[in-house]
Amino acid sequence: MKFPGEAAERLAHSLLDVGPTTATELADRLRMTAAGIRRQLTALQEAGLVTAGDRAPYGPAPAPRRGRPSQVFSLTASGRAALNGTYDDLAVDVLRFVQETQGAAGVRAFAERRAKRLIQQVLPTNYDDITGTAEEIAIALTAAGYAASIETGDQGVTVQLCQHNCPVVDAAAEFPVLCDAETLALGTALGRHVTRLATLAHGDGVCTTVIPVQDARVNFPSQISTDPIDRRATR
Repeated sequence: MKFPGEAAERLAHSLLDVGPTTATELADRLRMTAAGIRRQLTALQEAGLVTAGDRAPYGPAPAPRRGRPSQVFSLTASGRAALNGTYDDLAVDVLRFVQETQGAAGVRAFAERRAKRLIQQVLPTNYDDITGTAEEIAIALTAAGYAASIETGDQGVTVQLCQHNCPVVDAAAEFPVLCDAETLALGTALGRHVTRLATLAHGDGVCTTVIPVQDARVNFPSQISTDPIDRRATR
């Protein structure tokens, strides 16, 4: 699917980078007029690439205030797919081939190796040394195309790692082992028990991982599911 013009595509990239945003914030970020931003947002909504709501699909609810709340705009699954191009289609084809030729064990090995490489961008010298922070993980994931950010969690006890994009969202929907392996790798790199609350692969607006602030080394399971139709709530 093509974007309705260069300005609309630039706006979509901004939503991918910073996540759900109001029209005013987009205008400031892109140095566009309010009328110009509204025009592009309308075009993107009509194309099914952007949706609007009273609040972002993650994080705390906005504080009550007088008047009508500002709408928050975010990319739809079609909008993210339009930005990702054909990479995800290739990933699905590769994983189907691996499953046909090597079975579930091959898919699991591929997923774990891919997740480990992502985290090695933060811990390049020794993957077993627990030195990564949530902020470093977010930077690494952003560099890998995940448009990640850190949000304050429950009363300062936790933080949320939010991934606004997933280059392999369709592959992850068919092969949840990709998300499972990534979650385990994140927990290992941080030395903490982390919990996935939402994923783009499930149709949520963002991938959300809850990370406790306090240090806590834990033992992780040695095996993860490779069932391509698994839909567990822990992801």
